[in-house]
Amino acid sequence: MKLHVINTGNFKLDGGAMFGVVPKSLWSRTNQPDSNNLCTWAMRSLLIEQDNRLILIDTGIGNKQNEKFFSHFHLHGNDSLKKSINNAGFSIDEITDVFLTHLHFDHCGGSVKWANNEKTHLEPYFKNAIYWSNENHWNWATEPNPREKASFLKENILPLKESGQLKWIKKEDSFTKSVFKNIDVFFADGHTESQMIPIINYKNEKIAFMADLLPSIGHIPLPYVMGYDTRPLITMKEKGFFLDYAYKNNFTLFFEHDPINECCKLKLNEKGIRLDSTHMLKDFL
Repeated sequence: MKLHVINTGNFKLDGGAMFGVVPKSLWSRTNQPDSNNLCTWAMRSLLIEQDNRLILIDTGIGNKQNEKFFSHFHLHGNDSLKKSINNAGFSIDEITDVFLTHLHFDHCGGSVKWANNEKTHLEPYFKNAIYWSNENHWNWATEPNPREKASFLKENILPLKESGQLKWIKKEDSFTKSVFKNIDVFFADGHTESQMIPIINYKNEKIAFMADLLPSIGHIPLPYVMGYDTRPLITMKEKGFFLDYAYKNNFTLFFEHDPINECCKLKLNEKGIRLDSTHMLKDFL
């Protein structure tokens, strides 16, 4: 097995929305906002090279939305999904599997592209890949509640099923064996229904791809919960359980959205689970 960090670009979101009820005077210590109260966030994917499979976890925001849509998110940086996959030594057509933690646009937008210059037809970006979601989350995304409707864009989602390339990971318990060797899945319902957190067994490390259960190191304290979460109290319970489990089992946490830190280790002190150290993924490779 080999792991490759895939940077798909950066975007900006309101700092208050990203930290919910936590005061700016506290969250700005780790995530400094600009003059419009916007903070920079990464869209960091992970490519797993294992046996004869290339498994991509999440695909970033993509590039098919219109200028008005992108103007809300201030995309910046020199990275892109295709460029980063190419830099890892692979082509788009070599990807065999795309594991989607959930179907919010900043996690799955790169999964689909325009099929023609006239922009009349959409198709999966990875033509040779199986796309993996789960049935509970799919139903939640395709029949969205009013709070999340703006995050579930039908053009990101429906072409995956229409293509016949979509398959389900079946939830058996909070921790579930996935269809992939050396990858387990933790299901979390606080941010959105049945978000999937993959845990990769890599050499002597367990690396958890934290998605939106824990967007950054600034979100480690339990009350630091996003305003975007549909069930914040459930998020706190799930996060508390997972961080305790991760600490006791010496997990490495891999961050999708932290603009600076790719990974961290945890420690326990009188305040509870806290950040111990930050690392680049290459430190473990």
